[in-house]
Amino acid sequence: MENIINIEHLNKSYGYLKAVNDLSFRVKRGELFAFLGVNGAGKSTTISMICGQLKKDSGNIIVCGENIENSFDIISRRIGVVFQNSVLDAQLSARDNLRSRASLYGITGKAFEKRFKELAKLLEFEEFANRPLIKLSGGQKRRIDIARALLHKPEILILDEPTTGLDPQTRRLLWDTVENLRKEKKMTVFLTTHYMEEAADVDYVVILDSGIIAAEGTPLELKNKYVGDYITLYGCDEAKISELGLPYKKIRDAFRITVPNVAKVTELIVSYPDIFTDYEVVKGKMDDVFLAVTGKNLPGGAIK
Repeated sequence: MENIINIEHLNKSYGYLKAVNDLSFRVKRGELFAFLGVNGAGKSTTISMICGQLKKDSGNIIVCGENIENSFDIISRRIGVVFQNSVLDAQLSARDNLRSRASLYGITGKAFEKRFKELAKLLEFEEFANRPLIKLSGGQKRRIDIARALLHKPEILILDEPTTGLDPQTRRLLWDTVENLRKEKKMTVFLTTHYMEEAADVDYVVILDSGIIAAEGTPLELKNKYVGDYITLYGCDEAKISELGLPYKKIRDAFRITVPNVAKVTELIVSYPDIFTDYEVVKGKMDDVFLAVTGKNLPGGAIK
């Protein structure tokens, strides 16, 4: 797949603070890409530079084959952004918010009504489309935020902490919508999130720490490199578990053993068939990867 975003040696400082330090990475067309890091790692600064809201100190930002330095107007029409904090007008209705935004792209009259109906159906906001934003729930407002970003049918959708504080139903709707757009429109999705179960399902991950890349790869590559697998054994006494000579932890009526990889699991099963009569093998979690790479816990991390 071709690169749709190319970041090369990007730098941004605030006085003595290096917010982004010689950052380089690629995002493939159609990819679900995750950008992870604790607050202050440089994620939002990078996104702001990609969106043209913040001027870089040095480096190159190439989006859809265009350099943001001299082609921002072209790039802005190919990007949709769902910001961490809503940019909607709380006093206007969902319809009026979207009409106002659509007019900036020249989408007016019948063209707007057609696009509005498509998005209202896609994101299920028909019933509250004419209510003032101030009277909507957080999840309802988020649907309008997403619709705003999709009005002009962008090639790239940037989601900055899109599901923070949302109810499970709205989170599910958001991800179903994103997956449908990726499948049908080949849309590229650039995600920052604190929820590790979301990061576990992406195509590629970049972990940022203090403005530099601490690790990158597919979720499977990162799990295999930075964390081991786990075997949970049931119906065994501790004496037998200790024979294995591996770190273990008692959990209720079972024991959890840490192993470096699947090959070790196979070796143990063959060598100790009397112990491995009731067990399950689980890959390491993205939470563990993040902690191993940065030494920090990511707030809101969930088990996967």
